Amino acid sequence: MSFSSRSILSCRSFLFVAPPAFRACFPGSCGSRFPSLLPTFAVYIWHSRRVHAIQDRKFGLGREIAFGRTVNPGGVHAERTGQGQQGVALRLKKSVVLIGMMGAGKTAVGSAVARMLAVPFLDSDEEIERAANMSVAEIFRRDGEPFFRARETEVLSRLLNGPVCVLSTGGGAYLNPVNREAIAEAGIAVWLKADLELLWQRVRHKTTRPLLRTADPKASLGALYEARTPIYALAELAVEAKPDYTVEEMAEQVIDALKRRPDIVETAR
Repeated sequence: MSFSSRSILSCRSFLFVAPPAFRACFPGSCGSRFPSLLPTFAVYIWHSRRVHAIQDRKFGLGREIAFGRTVNPGGVHAERTGQGQQGVALRLKKSVVLIGMMGAGKTAVGSAVARMLAVPFLDSDEEIERAANMSVAEIFRRDGEPFFRARETEVLSRLLNGPVCVLSTGGGAYLNPVNREAIAEAGIAVWLKADLELLWQRVRHKTTRPLLRTADPKASLGALYEARTPIYALAELAVEAKPDYTVEEMAEQVIDALKRRPDIVETAR
């Protein structure tokens, strides 16, 4: 028996073989330039014991990335129950979408929040890269930013229509009003608010940021910051990122903010 490369999708330690009947239901939407974007909920399995941590202190922020996804063939928004930072059982009723600038800590903090609430953690940039089999920087270079933004909207729509989760988005995702509307309908936007100097310290040595590949990357970051901040401020919740906060402390701040919204998080009974 043989399978096409598109039939087999890997998630680090887990392998899922998509049957032909399943693949036929989700044909590629972008032709040969972009592989099929299969629904995430049908590909990856979440299990609390399949959470691993990667510590990257050079970034200036402990990065703990949860590896795992959830299966929900019906695409139903199931409520999930986890333990808050003080051991109180909390139930997440709608998806939490983290927005903000590059370097704000969306991936690290998001994975910690997801672990505390016992729900899947997803990263929209990571899902785009997996579907395209190339990095965001490579997509920008080969196909341009408009093409990437269109794919970003497709992926966000699919993820938001899947099971309840914590979702980290790219820095430009929330600028699109279509994305903002989709996020508001499926869950709640939480802005990780960091000042410009902190952001610069975190991204200055990174080479994977296509929008900072300029003659003066710090000035470019500042311009993005000024342009995007008023849009980020439209988010329903904001949590300030501080240089002395650990990932866990930031995650606790996010959960504290969410607990003020009983339509999003409630104490499990």
